[in-house]
Amino acid sequence: MVIVLQIVIRPMMYIALTYDHRLIDGREAVTFLRKVKQAVEDPRIMLCGL
Repeated sequence: MVIVLQIVIRPMMYIALTYDHRLIDGREAVTFLRKVKQAVEDPRIMLCGL
């Protein structure tokens, strides 16, 4: 990860989503994963419903 022009070692978490393309559009799946990412990075979203 690069922060302010410096390479910094940070813990990473990988997340995957499996879904049926016949039922869910890829755009909806990506939107869901982005919301999960935001909630993991800022737990106040889950706790306060922001």
